Amino acid sequence: MSSSNQSQNPIKAVHQIATKWIANMSDTRFAYLLLLPTLLTVTALAIWPLIYTFEISLHANSLSGLYGDFVGLENYVQILSGQRDAILPSPFLSFQDPINSGLIVTFIFAFVSVILEAFLGFGMALVLDQQFRGRRFVRAAIIIPWAFPIVIQGMIFYIMFTPGLGFATELTAWLPYLSRNALSHGLTALVVVIIADVWKQSAFIALIVLAGLQSIDRSLYNVAKVSGASPWQRFKLVTFPLVMPSLLIALLFRTIGAMRIYGQIEAITSCSVVPSLSCMVVQSFDTGNYANAATVAFITASIIGTVVSIYLLKYREV
Repeated sequence: MSSSNQSQNPIKAVHQIATKWIANMSDTRFAYLLLLPTLLTVTALAIWPLIYTFEISLHANSLSGLYGDFVGLENYVQILSGQRDAILPSPFLSFQDPINSGLIVTFIFAFVSVILEAFLGFGMALVLDQQFRGRRFVRAAIIIPWAFPIVIQGMIFYIMFTPGLGFATELTAWLPYLSRNALSHGLTALVVVIIADVWKQSAFIALIVLAGLQSIDRSLYNVAKVSGASPWQRFKLVTFPLVMPSLLIALLFRTIGAMRIYGQIEAITSCSVVPSLSCMVVQSFDTGNYANAATVAFITASIIGTVVSIYLLKYREV
């Protein structure tokens, strides 16, 4: 009994010192202390792999391992200037062949799909915010596409647009850019991938915007009605400003997701037909060009980091 008390004394002493240290700490330092575990976790899981990727990108390609000779920023210069286009699975940036350029295809996909998803998702959220019979069924119908695994979604659209298998080839045969062999051509395959992404991800934006809509104080609408505001004025002056923070968050997440597009392309068509940046990373890695893969991966991460930084700086009060 006596030895047990002696073994606990150092623990009690440390506890008392820690308690006294924390009690004398300012609120700001205490907040940083609480954030320390999160910062360490983020560093271990996100920043360290990024540093490791950057380190690989500073070396030449090597068939015997990850590291070749140290070349500094030469990989970045050659990839960005087009000198590596013959080695890469697709040109990184080519204005002469934009639909076969990884960077341009990624930007086109991200811009078009996110814009369409924003309009469609916002519209669905406005509908779901209303009281009507069958609202639960409509909600389930909207959520189901979002819940589908990417592989299943890809197989659905692959079958739909495959000649001899899918009905979509017959319906779109009269369109100039959606021929019967849509999945075998870069532009038409990109259109199909965008349609598939909008079909799946619009529900994500709708759910976030719906949460924002339902958090609006309904008495504001009553006040607007008493003041004589029309439905459009109530939407413009009450609904849209108050739901804007939720919409911006949804757009940020979808933009990040669109910049990383890979799985849907592989499941629906092929990375050789729609070459996004992520496709280039995977294809370069599979062929043993680790330095190329690391360089394109770090450039992609830098672009995404820039988008997030711009959002946080511009909408930091949201």
